[in-house]
Amino acid sequence: MKPAPFQYHAPKTVEEAVALLAELAPDDGRVLAGGQSLVPTMAFRLARPGHLIDINGVAGLDRLAMQDGRLFIGATVRHAAFEKPAAEGPLGQFLAEVAHHIAHRPIRTRGTFCGSIAHADPASEWCAVAACLDAEMMAISTRGVRLIPAPEFFKGLMTTALDEDELLAEVRLPMLRPDVRFGFAEFSRRAGDFAIAMAVVIYRLQEDGAIAESRIAIGGAEASPRRIVEAEYALKGRHPTSDSFMLAAEIAAKKVEPLDDQHISAGYRRELVLGLTRRALEQARDRAFR
Repeated sequence: MKPAPFQYHAPKTVEEAVALLAELAPDDGRVLAGGQSLVPTMAFRLARPGHLIDINGVAGLDRLAMQDGRLFIGATVRHAAFEKPAAEGPLGQFLAEVAHHIAHRPIRTRGTFCGSIAHADPASEWCAVAACLDAEMMAISTRGVRLIPAPEFFKGLMTTALDEDELLAEVRLPMLRPDVRFGFAEFSRRAGDFAIAMAVVIYRLQEDGAIAESRIAIGGAEASPRRIVEAEYALKGRHPTSDSFMLAAEIAAKKVEPLDDQHISAGYRRELVLGLTRRALEQARDRAFR
């Protein structure tokens, strides 16, 4: 298959890119970064944008830097940039752990972190990470700049708070404390396939060994990723034992509203949430940052 005819645009600055979006988005203009989701849908003519705005040549969008206690990830930073720690401390190790679960190597060398966030596929590992860490998204348009927190950004199945004339120019992740522990578990039919469900977990311990605070996010199972705060509350003050982890996992499984389709039932996804949450918590118990 070949894509339907379209006009190609290659801006060199952010100002040019958002000006094109303001002009062309109403006429079905689409942003091209990694293209790992957009191009296949165009090839099958499931998507037929009249204009493609290629941002790969836009200066500054390849920024990947630590500043003011956060990691700044520009719109053209590839998945592969995180295969080795891209930040100091546990955040770099955490992102490297997750990156190796994303598709296959050729896709990781082209696909982008921000593109995955903007596409908002429920099976996206980076979307689950953004939800877990309460990431902040920077959207730019000719009207100005908006900073959108993760809980407000993800609106549903492949739906975000971005307006059609806005460019997701950057995602900002908070740096993690040196004493945190993290875990990530997902299930897919084969390695590299889309995840059916996943759990992202981060917590730290008090001096007495009890859990001081935790973050538990579920992806893949629902229409969009989110933290399960009820499961987090259940862990606070408890020691990291199998019983505590099972309690939190059971709460997470109960609170999700799993997708139900012809391939995977809601009940199966709910069971996966239980098992993956427990597995991620157990990983975190055994993985202190060194």
